[in-house]
Amino acid sequence: MPLIRMGAENSSVTEFILAGLINQPRLQIPLFFLFLGSYVVTVVGNLGLITLIGLNSHLHTPMYFFLFNLSFIDFFYSTVITPKMLMSFVLRKNIISYAGCMTQLFFFLFFVISESFILSAMAYDRYAAICNPLVYTATMSLQVCLLLLLGVYVMGFAGAVAHTACMVRLTFCANNLVNHYMCDILPLLERSCTSTYVNELVVFVVVGIDIGVPTVTIFISYALILSSILRIHSTKGRSKAFSTCSSHIIAVSLFFGSGAFMYLKPSSLLPMNQGKVSSLFYTIVVPMLNPLIYSLRNKDIKVALKKTLSKKPFS
Repeated sequence: MPLIRMGAENSSVTEFILAGLINQPRLQIPLFFLFLGSYVVTVVGNLGLITLIGLNSHLHTPMYFFLFNLSFIDFFYSTVITPKMLMSFVLRKNIISYAGCMTQLFFFLFFVISESFILSAMAYDRYAAICNPLVYTATMSLQVCLLLLLGVYVMGFAGAVAHTACMVRLTFCANNLVNHYMCDILPLLERSCTSTYVNELVVFVVVGIDIGVPTVTIFISYALILSSILRIHSTKGRSKAFSTCSSHIIAVSLFFGSGAFMYLKPSSLLPMNQGKVSSLFYTIVVPMLNPLIYSLRNKDIKVALKKTLSKKPFS
């Protein structure tokens, strides 16, 4: 990327050292296998969902179109972070080049912002399905779905460019130890020798938009869904409507709760060690849990899995 190359030329620091999650030698190997196992579950779960949705035509609906893209985002999102994190458990110094650090920061931000907006698109889809079922097919046409998806990735790209462009303009100090297991915004700002006022302003504005807009969209969607559900007279109908939304509510709560706790609190109130634990939820735990949440509570996915597994090879 030209932007990152320009920043590398202007910076006196050519590489960073990632401190990792904790500084406890006895826990490094157990944690390595713990997070390696979680990464395997994340990869298998998300690629499994992508494969199931792609192979089963009855899952080619707006709901599963967005779930397909959520799994796509979670797979790459986790892959940007976890392999480098695992290296910090087995290496004495987990070194990352300046260009590698800024590249990781860009793609981390692109996928995390895209995830926040894909979750809001999924909430809108559930609103259309439950509140306006008779016109659902017209409301969530292929063209509408593609426009929503385009908006998701445009917002992800715009947010990533804004943060990365502000980061590469900084000059970093000789002390290049980043107190984190990845190149994230706040720990990198701690290593800057120049004023970070603009960066902090961009964090509050952009993160406020990237958390605020999806959160408001989701709250409005679910307020209207709840109002619609309460008007359903049959207990079975209410139960079915609630079960349709419950998986999404769990995923949204985990993702936005941990993200807001990390970025929308003043740094003086949140020590970086606590921030690292908080960031584990939206970088490691959420991408791992999403395929489990959406598959274990979803009859369509279970049916698709049975159908796929029962197919004979070369039949």
